[in-house]
Amino acid sequence: MSTSEPEASRLSDDRATPDSILHSAPGSGVAPEDLVLASGRDVTPATLEWARKKLEREGPNCIERLLP
Repeated sequence: MSTSEPEASRLSDDRATPDSILHSAPGSGVAPEDLVLASGRDVTPATLEWARKKLEREGPNCIERLLP
């Protein structure tokens, strides 16, 4: 997945994605992509499926447990 950030300013794998580049806004719900990015993972078919299942089981508030 590409971003508009230069390579040097991208996050390392050991840090969570900052809120400023997550897709969700208050009141708009949580998309599987949001959950994947909040978990610090790359968006792939496998991680999207993981996120869909997690959202189905735990609801949109599950993203709050991933954020610092």
